Amino acid sequence: MLKPDVIAYFGDDPTRIYQLLQWLPVLERLDQVHRVAVVLRDPETAVVAEQCTSLPVLVAAEFAELVDLYEQLDAKVAVYCNNGMRNFQSLLNGRMLHAHINHGESDKQSMVSNNAKAYDRVFVAGEAAVQRHLAGLMELDASKLVRIGRPQLDLRPEPILAEAGRRTVLYAPTWEGDADYNDYTSVDVFGPAIVRSILSVPDVRLVYKPHPKITTSLTPAIWENHRMMLAMIADAARLDPQAGHVAVTEGDILAVMPSCDAMVTDVSSVGLDWLYLRTEKPIFVTDRHHDGERLRQEVPVSRCADVVDVDNLADLTSLLTARLDHDEHLLARVAMRHHYFDDVRVGESTDRFLTEVGALVALRDQLIGVGPALGDEVLPA
Repeated sequence: MLKPDVIAYFGDDPTRIYQLLQWLPVLERLDQVHRVAVVLRDPETAVVAEQCTSLPVLVAAEFAELVDLYEQLDAKVAVYCNNGMRNFQSLLNGRMLHAHINHGESDKQSMVSNNAKAYDRVFVAGEAAVQRHLAGLMELDASKLVRIGRPQLDLRPEPILAEAGRRTVLYAPTWEGDADYNDYTSVDVFGPAIVRSILSVPDVRLVYKPHPKITTSLTPAIWENHRMMLAMIADAARLDPQAGHVAVTEGDILAVMPSCDAMVTDVSSVGLDWLYLRTEKPIFVTDRHHDGERLRQEVPVSRCADVVDVDNLADLTSLLTARLDHDEHLLARVAMRHHYFDDVRVGESTDRFLTEVGALVALRDQLIGVGPALGDEVLPA
């Protein structure tokens, strides 16, 4: 019978599975040391997951099925890559230690919530995430925060862009979020203007790589502008086939970044992935809220980037041209990378992750061996 040490739990439908998929190669590395199984709640999500991993994929659609499955597996640690509502059904199990590992590092408000207090450990990227949690939450036990960097960024997917004889500017917007407070997308307010501006930069290739949920959005302004940008890029590619302008609506954005020389993005994990992997290249961050001071305080990466808002959108072409020729924010980006990711180098985050999960596996064994199993009645002496 399957007896995993670690469960990777994911309770959502296929529209959010990108949150889990980026972790699967890292979890496969973990599986070489501690056996890992993926536990899902949605059969359709399982169909996708099974095509993407060699790890065992188990489905427990109903809560009673989950309880029975956990009793059979008797795993030691559960890891969670999001804060889905169904996580709390898994958290009811008292014979596992529970670690939140998230699916990215960003300054979105959704990155910090009292959900963090439900987990035994919260894995974070570095100092910026620690400060974000301490500033946003009252009575948080800071010892729960474990700095590991970003293991997903240790992966080296094969580049998916064709070679180009010109510099490449990547436009990678995020989606609109599931509530107004978490809406950072530029697609509905700036999208076509940004595409037009990049296409106007001399001798530059445009690559448009939207967040996966943009392509399935039901918000009219998002969907309409997304379609408009696809049409603009297709027209530009027909007019100048040698330019290589392209929209990449599927695949891993980490496979796109190595071929790019600058990026325009929103407040999201993508901007920080770029800061980590492409520190030497310029970044532009959009501000849909037109509140520069708020952005500066809440989104530190904006301090080492050029901010795009309603006031300077018309000048984006000239600003991009200038930054590609003279990057004046390089030293600031180097310092900011340290703020977000400490001194972690590419390749070291996975080792930290394996070490910290291994420590939790050992701790769980110690706790189960020393004290009574949770659920057993403890009577007073």
